[in-house]
Amino acid sequence: MDKETVNYIINYFSKLMTDDEKAALKYHIFMYKSSDNPKMRDVMSKKSWIDSSPEIINFLKDGYEEFELNVVKRIMSETPEKVFFNNCPKCNKLARTPNAKQCRYCTYSWHDLV
Repeated sequence: MDKETVNYIINYFSKLMTDDEKAALKYHIFMYKSSDNPKMRDVMSKKSWIDSSPEIINFLKDGYEEFELNVVKRIMSETPEKVFFNNCPKCNKLARTPNAKQCRYCTYSWHDLV
């Protein structure tokens, strides 16, 4: 699966993630944003605002890209009917969002199609 498809599913169908996957994603984002502020990390961890349990951290053991790919594979194997791929009717490439009506690749517009 290509990176564009993985990002599309993670960004627009994150509601299909499990609670543990959401916690791992939150942990990753927090660690990334607070990389230069160790005091902030300590406060957030002590107040339990970020779940830093070994089970959550284990989701990220092979890196963030592998985590994303594993989440998308699970979503597509368990609930593929809930994922809508908005492909351009002309070039069949994936649109930027599920609601997009113009292709970013070939600039074809399907606003007037029903």
